[in-house]
Amino acid sequence: MIASNWHIAALQAGQAEALGALARHIWQRHYPGIISQAQIDYMLDQRYGAALIRQQLVQPGHWWKVAQNDAGMIGFVHYFLESDPQRIKLDKLYVHPDWQRRGVGAALLGSVESEARRQGRTILTLRTNRHNHSALAAYQKYGFVVTAQVITEIGAGFVMDDYMLEKSLD
Repeated sequence: MIASNWHIAALQAGQAEALGALARHIWQRHYPGIISQAQIDYMLDQRYGAALIRQQLVQPGHWWKVAQNDAGMIGFVHYFLESDPQRIKLDKLYVHPDWQRRGVGAALLGSVESEARRQGRTILTLRTNRHNHSALAAYQKYGFVVTAQVITEIGAGFVMDDYMLEKSLD
């Protein structure tokens, strides 16, 4: 998909470090005030290591896509098939702050919805921090509804205090 001067492509194994660096930049700009710096660092280390990303790239039913321009990555998405044959999980969707509100996030979300339909999935799920008001508003704008609140221990004394959201793809 091409819009303006960027496009969406499958993440390549050699881009794993750059994706981790982009995630760190976005998280450092977005999450202070929502979660502690210690939890930000812990979650980045836990979720964006190059080895983990490369492992997920070859795992059946997992997809990583990036939005990029000539200068590099400007956003990314990770999603995977859930065990429930109706569901696909949007695990991560982030856009560089300089590229937000330019259609990048919508295009990445659209690519997830297209793959979900190709896979015969009818429900798109995700979790987001319940204090992440900008993300909640964006997801609700795109048709997601809050279905539950869940608190999950993630190690090192940290918890994720999230809303679960769903969108019907019928």
